[in-house]
Amino acid sequence: MARSIKKGPYIDVKLMKKVMMQKQTGEKTAIKTWARACQIPPEFVGHTLAVHNGRNFINVFVQEGMVGHRLGEFSPTRTFRTHGRIVAREISKT
Repeated sequence: MARSIKKGPYIDVKLMKKVMMQKQTGEKTAIKTWARACQIPPEFVGHTLAVHNGRNFINVFVQEGMVGHRLGEFSPTRTFRTHGRIVAREISKT
């Protein structure tokens, strides 16, 4: 279910303050965050955020196409290894 228009998008206040402070100083280090549900506003464009995926931090460089999406979308929590061995055998037979 979507968030109501009256409330507006969810943007983490602490993260927004850190990004605005970084804009003033001109520093370009990654900002660590655990706020995976935070929507990406236009102010985040051009900054690197280190988003926690439950195990470690994944650096996400925010670009224009990411505006409106959630931070968690760009920090996968599961590692894909392979499909099952049966699928691999069937492919090798053909």
